[in-house]
Amino acid sequence: MTDDQGYGDIGHHGNPWIKTPHLDKFADESLELTNFHVGTTCTPTRAGLMTGRNANRNNAWHTIAGCSILSEDEETIAEVFAKNGYQTAMFGKWHLGDNYPFRPHDRGFQTALYHGGGGIGQTPDHWGNDYFDDTYFRNGEPEKFEGYCTDVWFDETIAYLKDHSKKPFFIYLAPNAAHGPFNVPEKYAKLHANDPLTHGQKRFYGMINNIDENFGKLVAWLEDNNLADNTILIFTTDNGTANGISYLKKENKTLGYNAGLRGVKGSNYDGGHRVPFFIRWPEGGFVQKPSLNELVSHVDILPTLAAMTGLPYKPGASLDGTNVTGMLNGEIPSLDRMLVVDTQRKQWPEKGRNSCVMTTQWRLVNGSELYNTLEDPGQKNDLASEFPDQVSKMNEFYTTWWSDIASEAEYAYIPIGQDPVSLTIHDLHTEELLPWNQQQIREAKHNPNGYYTIDILEEGNYQFRMSRYPPESGLAINEEAKKIDPSPSRDGLPTGIGIEATTAIIKLNDETISIADIDPGQPYVVIEKELGKGQYKFSSTFLTADNTQYSVYYNIIEKL
Repeated sequence: MTDDQGYGDIGHHGNPWIKTPHLDKFADESLELTNFHVGTTCTPTRAGLMTGRNANRNNAWHTIAGCSILSEDEETIAEVFAKNGYQTAMFGKWHLGDNYPFRPHDRGFQTALYHGGGGIGQTPDHWGNDYFDDTYFRNGEPEKFEGYCTDVWFDETIAYLKDHSKKPFFIYLAPNAAHGPFNVPEKYAKLHANDPLTHGQKRFYGMINNIDENFGKLVAWLEDNNLADNTILIFTTDNGTANGISYLKKENKTLGYNAGLRGVKGSNYDGGHRVPFFIRWPEGGFVQKPSLNELVSHVDILPTLAAMTGLPYKPGASLDGTNVTGMLNGEIPSLDRMLVVDTQRKQWPEKGRNSCVMTTQWRLVNGSELYNTLEDPGQKNDLASEFPDQVSKMNEFYTTWWSDIASEAEYAYIPIGQDPVSLTIHDLHTEELLPWNQQQIREAKHNPNGYYTIDILEEGNYQFRMSRYPPESGLAINEEAKKIDPSPSRDGLPTGIGIEATTAIIKLNDETISIADIDPGQPYVVIEKELGKGQYKFSSTFLTADNTQYSVYYNIIEKL
């Protein structure tokens, strides 16, 4: 499952600028689902894929701000396969929590190699990662790698297969490409040197060229090792395009390609959530079949794969997805059902916010716009006034569905008291702008008020280490981080601003519990405090001499 690669970002769907020969060949050998839908952004899709449940149910309705942490009590697809004897592994982007018990190796993946946060170079990621020669986390432990990120994810997947292919395996390979920043080896960006695209689009398409090349290597390895026929291999993406199409306002011109769809990543129109989906399984009969245009979604993957592999799967909570095996193998022509996708991106799910109710034929957008996407895939003609009964029917479904969703929505609490816990401002609950990537950490422009939801597991003495930069940076609280210059196919980073902090403040449930002076030459300030067992709203602040407040960007909490 690639990142930010939309329906039009593949040669098979008619893109005139990007060449994806390996994906195109795979598409020709697969069953294609042409009406397949996911969330409109990263985390909601990943939560739905992992659980078969809509992200509004499990604290994964946002991509930051404490609402991209998959609730602890959710059962994941990895846990389902692991408890039925499969070897499980994931490589690449997780984006469902960076602390115990929310990390991939806590959620059923016996082997996990991943970056932090929602992308390489984001706030929870290892300091200084830029897609090249990075440090990633192997089952929670940092490990240095050589090479380009997408190459690493695929190479590590193939290395895993070499050691684990004798027994049943389930692998979730989720490259962070083509998510921004659009850093890519220059040779791939140069493939588009003469195309009528923006500089960013040339790099974005170059990232997809690299994905295609790596995908071809993976498929070839499976074929060379006689694994292709009895391996269910799926290619899909996590939301609509991030940069495949670009509107130049000054010139009133659009560059790129979006397969005629309306909307891009984050949109509740089809361009935001209709994505490529190809499935191949020769021994199961899923090969060289005509495409299927019935409505299928990411939340169907868990129950469907469990059924296809014969697992005795009984979900412990209500699913939004269903087993679509009968439709895929032609036993039943269609399913009469509705599904909902929305874009929340705020602290609490809001009824009706950026919603889309879907059937195979219809889309009800924002509760009032109705489109027949079989005849109007670009969603240009609003038919709500012509089909009021259809609008009412879909709104009734949404109201019932929302009542069920709202009853489950809750925040995830991060347990404190076992291993040291690192809380980064990426997970601060706030409606204000927060520095979710390392460029913004350096700039120190966003100083949101907010809190973390934590669960103190037992009464005792706790140590709080608060820093401006992450520990691996080696930088002092008030130190400047050196500027990193860009290259033609790689973004640079600005100078890290010294904030001249003098005081550190800790609050629990909005009450100040401790204040400490800062030694500006030290990388962090330490506060120790006796705490009782229980759930708290925790916040930490740096105060400067002129009373400017900065929410602490990096906190480490440990029971002594």
